[in-house]
Amino acid sequence: MNITSVESLKGRDFLSLGDLSNQEFQGILDSALEIKQGFKQGDKPALLQGKTLAMIFEKQSLRTRSTFDIAMYQLGGHSVLLSQNYIGWGVRETIRDVASNLERWTDGIMARTYGHETLTELAEHANIPVINGLSDLLHPCQLSADYLTLKEEFGDLSGLKITFVGDGNNVSNSHIYAAMHAGAALTIACPEGFDPDENVLRQARDQGAQVDIYRDPRQAAVGTDVLYTDVWISMGQEEESEKRKKAFAGYTITPEWFADLSPRGIFMHDLPAHYGEECTEEAVYHQRSRVFDQAENRLHAQKAILYQLLADH
Repeated sequence: MNITSVESLKGRDFLSLGDLSNQEFQGILDSALEIKQGFKQGDKPALLQGKTLAMIFEKQSLRTRSTFDIAMYQLGGHSVLLSQNYIGWGVRETIRDVASNLERWTDGIMARTYGHETLTELAEHANIPVINGLSDLLHPCQLSADYLTLKEEFGDLSGLKITFVGDGNNVSNSHIYAAMHAGAALTIACPEGFDPDENVLRQARDQGAQVDIYRDPRQAAVGTDVLYTDVWISMGQEEESEKRKKAFAGYTITPEWFADLSPRGIFMHDLPAHYGEECTEEAVYHQRSRVFDQAENRLHAQKAILYQLLADH
């Protein structure tokens, strides 16, 4: 299997797409596609033979938990599952102590946390790569899978029109960095008070990102190539449920919206979906939906990330 290797990523942390160059982001997508195609054709090299990944979860997970575990197995490596119940960092042990232990046993750490500062502290003290499996600020692994899906769908990503409808959350923030690297035009439709992170937006715009903020979601969807949504209420925001549902009235995507997209337009959602809130079940299972292609590509994109950071290439 001929796989694109990005030497500048070897041994690095993967906390934010904003930390990457355009070439490094494209290298992850290229290698993900190469690894995916190779596996589909029966070429299954043990690229991570003898490597071990520690997986730490503060939050529930289906896709992140399953795909990182399967990715390590299929690449010839091994994963160790750790929950907050097991390690009790911040209570039983400090994050620094956890990092100092794990770096002696494993080759990398993937953590899915609430606070992004937990990841940055972990990365500061661990002398092995730390991967952001999700934080309240960013979700870089998800957007790597999403842009792999777009690469398969459209080929050239430059000039692609993408519309994100919903909360300016971790997925929205990572969309900004991904669009910046891809040269895509991104529109974010959200109510007042639910904008993406100001620092993320400023950093990306300073580097040439084309990002517009709309308040009318239906207007934002007109002519777009990609209509993307996510939950309005993330884990840890349950007490804001009623407030958020009221603020996002009119933001529920149904198949009727699809008539306003570009002729090649598709619908995306990173899952889990809260049907009747950000979208309907009919939208997710519509012929224009690529939702489960995205879910599949979490596996392949994460193989590429693991390969670039951990493999002896």
